[in-house]
Amino acid sequence: MSERAMIEIRDLDKSFATPGGEVSVLRQVNLKIVAGERIAVVGTSGAGKTTLMHILGGLDHPTFGEVLFEGESIFALRGAALDRFRNRTVGFVFQFHQLLPEFTALENVMMPLLIGGLSKSEAAEKAETLLAEVGLAHRLTHKPGALSGGEQQRVAIARALVREPRLLLADEPTGNLDSKTSDEIIHLLNQMHEARGLTMIIVTHNRELASSLDRVLQIEDGHLADDILN
Repeated sequence: MSERAMIEIRDLDKSFATPGGEVSVLRQVNLKIVAGERIAVVGTSGAGKTTLMHILGGLDHPTFGEVLFEGESIFALRGAALDRFRNRTVGFVFQFHQLLPEFTALENVMMPLLIGGLSKSEAAEKAETLLAEVGLAHRLTHKPGALSGGEQQRVAIARALVREPRLLLADEPTGNLDSKTSDEIIHLLNQMHEARGLTMIIVTHNRELASSLDRVLQIEDGHLADDILN
């Protein structure tokens, strides 16, 4: 890959201690991703896909190796600096949207902005604009329990993008949805990529979603293989 990497993973290992001994989840993972790429990560359950995503987002530390973001090691960051990287540079979307049930769609999307110090009026304006962009202008005051699964995931995508991150990490974003709703979420993610120039890394079992992206990576027995579908 001739372009300079936005993200570079070098000799990454990750192990966990268990009552039966140490379990190696990721082994000697090396990867370069350029800005604007859309990457699918596939593999069997327990292969290490989610662990890789957590490490890329700074939510977990590798046992060995490093992750560079624009040439800087994210794990050289400590405390508030690592928090800023996670909160400002990375957006997270999960299979189970993890919305706060007691808050409305608008309030859920406002939350990262309020935590970041924006005024309530500014946060509401930005959140309302983004919810309209994901097709939920008519559902601002509804709480998650009153929304369909697809609508809840749209709120979660809006929340992930409201601080204008450059990297979107999505873990099975269509895994809990029917095929029609999955197609709508795939279309929305690709729309967001095009409109915002996002770099996207998506863990998925959905072959249609995987094949719609730029590269497909497979994790098997902790090892990474490139371009298995494209």
